[in-house]
Amino acid sequence: MGYKVVVAGATGNVGREMLNILAEREFPVDEIAVLASRKSLGTEVSFGDKTLKTQDLDTFDFTGWDMALFAVGSEPTKKYAPKAAAAGCVVIDNSSLYRYDPDVPLVVPEVNADAVLGYSKKNIIANPNCSTAQMVVALKPLHDRAKIKRVVVSTYQSVSGAGKEGMDELWDQTKAVYNPVAEVPPKKFQKQIAFNVIPHIDVFLDDGSTKEEWKMVAETKKIVDPSIKVTATCVRVPVFVGHAESINIETEDFLDEDEARDILREAPGIMVIDKREPGGYATPVECVGDYATFVSRIRQDSTIENGLNLWCVSDNLRKGAALNAVQIAEVLGQKVLKKG
Repeated sequence: MGYKVVVAGATGNVGREMLNILAEREFPVDEIAVLASRKSLGTEVSFGDKTLKTQDLDTFDFTGWDMALFAVGSEPTKKYAPKAAAAGCVVIDNSSLYRYDPDVPLVVPEVNADAVLGYSKKNIIANPNCSTAQMVVALKPLHDRAKIKRVVVSTYQSVSGAGKEGMDELWDQTKAVYNPVAEVPPKKFQKQIAFNVIPHIDVFLDDGSTKEEWKMVAETKKIVDPSIKVTATCVRVPVFVGHAESINIETEDFLDEDEARDILREAPGIMVIDKREPGGYATPVECVGDYATFVSRIRQDSTIENGLNLWCVSDNLRKGAALNAVQIAEVLGQKVLKKG
């Protein structure tokens, strides 16, 4: 016996990816409903070898459905997630709306799978920010061994993190560089993204950081350990899919780079590609479509007593969003609902 599953926001980048991954991982689905806003109503989406027509999120009755994967943004989530939860359907939400709610577990299954058990307070489980998800997968096994005190991270985030509009803008601006007749001014981003990098993701806060940077700090504390100090600089780069991160870690106990490499090789969800030769590391192009979080360039930081540097790359539409949500659904099934 399988699950009755809803995917809300099924026509967007993340919603489509959720459907792909549910099919790829052979999630035990008895029945599936795909929901979209009224303007996308009737749009067809693929689920394995099936083609499904979207239904109206506004009028959908969640009664009798086991779980709903939400990929619709914070405003629609605020309206529809409580309706689904009240109807007895467990919501796995990809937006930022519930991540910082103390009554809602924020889960990365390789890191804190047992936190899923706290879902019952609101019948909602939150998916973390894409840049946080891949980082904590790499941090957790090192933290278990040597207790991380401080993390300094700089991100190189692809335009797919800003949705289809972000991808279209990079594509159109890149073409315009080679065809100067057509000018494509910035709309989705603050400055030209083609052949450029932009140190600004989400809104600015009073302390000079951006909301994206704040998210990485708050979410790492909630998922891994509230005592970890984190400082982040988040940058948008002209890459279609795949986020990269340069991570500097300071630990309480000394951790040798060779032991760190061995620990990461054994850790769930991680693929270590770390040869000290040209091309002996992972880049966003290679990670697209893969489930793993790739770790490379593992080395000692000799400027502090117990320091490590590493390079972390992952498909942000997968581990950063859709894959993590499906993994949460799998844990929810195994630990709580126990049907499939």
